[in-house]
Amino acid sequence: MKLFCAAALALSMAAASWAAAPPAEVFFADPAFSGATLSPDGRKVAMVLRPKGQRARLAVLDLDSMKPTVVAAFEDQDVRRARWVNDQRLVFDMQVELTGPGVAEIGHGLYGVNADGSGYRQLVQAEGTRFVQQASARELPHWSTFIVDVPGLAEGDSITVARPEARSRERVGYYSLQRLNTVSGRVSDIETPLHSSGWAFDMQGRLRAAVTSDKGRQTVQRLQPDGSWKLLTEFDALTGAGLFPRWVGPDGKVYAQAGQGGRSALFVLDEADRPTGAPIAASPDFDLHPEFVFDDRKLLGLRYTIDAEVTQWLDADAKALQARIDELLPATSNRLSLPRHGDSPWVLVQAFADVQPTLTLVYQRKTGKLSRLGVSQPGIEPKQMGQTDFVRYKARDGLTIPAWLTLPPGGGKKLPLVVLVHGGPYVRGHAWRWDAEVQFLASRGYAVLQPEFRGSTGYGQSHFEAGFRQWGRAMQDDIADGARWAIAQGHADAGRICIAGASYGGYATLMGLLKDPALFRCGVSWVGVTDIGLLFSVGWSDITDEVKKYGMSRVVGDPVADAELFKTVSPLENAARIRQPLLLAYGAWDVRVPLVHGEKFRDAIRPHNDAVEWVVYPNEGHGWARPENRVDFWNRVERFLARHIGTP
Repeated sequence: MKLFCAAALALSMAAASWAAAPPAEVFFADPAFSGATLSPDGRKVAMVLRPKGQRARLAVLDLDSMKPTVVAAFEDQDVRRARWVNDQRLVFDMQVELTGPGVAEIGHGLYGVNADGSGYRQLVQAEGTRFVQQASARELPHWSTFIVDVPGLAEGDSITVARPEARSRERVGYYSLQRLNTVSGRVSDIETPLHSSGWAFDMQGRLRAAVTSDKGRQTVQRLQPDGSWKLLTEFDALTGAGLFPRWVGPDGKVYAQAGQGGRSALFVLDEADRPTGAPIAASPDFDLHPEFVFDDRKLLGLRYTIDAEVTQWLDADAKALQARIDELLPATSNRLSLPRHGDSPWVLVQAFADVQPTLTLVYQRKTGKLSRLGVSQPGIEPKQMGQTDFVRYKARDGLTIPAWLTLPPGGGKKLPLVVLVHGGPYVRGHAWRWDAEVQFLASRGYAVLQPEFRGSTGYGQSHFEAGFRQWGRAMQDDIADGARWAIAQGHADAGRICIAGASYGGYATLMGLLKDPALFRCGVSWVGVTDIGLLFSVGWSDITDEVKKYGMSRVVGDPVADAELFKTVSPLENAARIRQPLLLAYGAWDVRVPLVHGEKFRDAIRPHNDAVEWVVYPNEGHGWARPENRVDFWNRVERFLARHIGTP
């Protein structure tokens, strides 16, 4: 009797905790504070603020006076992000707003402004309606022009930008490189090899190497002193272990990406463009693509993601500073931004964890004091979130599958489980940090498993290539094997498992219901692919012909040679076999997975399954950009899961 009472009390306490969890509006609201970036001299912080019920605006905080100044705010448009051009000048862009299939009525644009709000200038065209468009807009660079990240000195008023050479669907990855003066608006071309798609610069912002892409092949070329280009290597874009120069640092060393034990690592090159020895950043388990942390004198550290983001400090003082701040913030991963030059005592700190949305602070080195600036999702309480662990399990053929397991606050055993499948599919799905979708589910009492099935990137070339031509087959088995692992470990109740995902994850959801009906009791698919053949044949998809020919035909399959295989792994062709409850959602203006995917599947399954819920968001594309739609969708998910797999 005492045991029963104790168990009942524990369950009632857990239920009370979940009942008190924040509503969907708190999880899926646009960030209240985001994009904080330290000026090169370390005296100011630029940040995007969104007061409740208002548009996001750009503000600059003077750290010595702690006085903020709003430098860009608009009644009908949100500032998206900003970056420093030099100590006194910024560039920023806007959020895209869709008004039809693939139509951005207001594009990102690009604008310059000084840190005191003066010197405003439009730098590129804005698509569609000419938002704050100058009379000379036709003379501005095309709206598709975007900023190229050039790690180096923050001097002068110019930035490096790129624009696509062609807008046709047959070409992809070809760009023209330019220098754009953010005060005068003048543009000058930078000479690059034909079909350039990637670049490496030195500290002065000069182009030193380029990657070209054409017909599934890539080359890497180095700029010689006489202005000619030297071919370093050529390889298959999908499977080749190429060498990519990344940056020429303050010390003149050339840092390059190359393979090491089947993983991508960072090396220093010698004068003959060969790695000098062991990599300076490598992992036996993860591909590393470091971000360079530097000042005007030297490379200070390398920042990259393994299971979580880490900084490998090469400078002793910076390493000691990290230790001091980590002691003050022991529960979070803490990203430090240091001044590029000058004697400013300020350090920008962005702290985050699996249970903590990004918290931005500044640290004063002279006083040792931390001051809080803002948090992205202010309504989130870490104690109401679930802990996320990086795990591994064996697939049925012996391949080790990385995955992320999140348990509800307080943990538990034999929980209802949501297997959340990432999109792509040839991307990395997750890292250790706060995730609104995952934590929303965990706060409602669900365990969440996120498999990094074969084909996912970031875990080595062999893991990536193991996913070639495996849609609906071994990739799908990896997902089901993860659910069975969770059952065997005691985390999941075998009778209460739902599969869910978007885009490719939506396809995997439908295939999971087909292949493993006894395992997956329900499914949630949004913006999901329903037939591989439709990816090749739908005329107004944004997937280019070159990607289809040289990429998709190899990693997914050939639409002619593999036509029969495509039918066997097509949810659309086999819709009559799916009998479990299903929630389907699409964006009416999606050009990645057009609405026809959903409509054809809906019409095919409804005569055989009366437990299908269908929703179309008329003003969305490939995912939910508007917070009201995110809230509506996840409230639907919560009700759907409660009906079909319930909470403890």
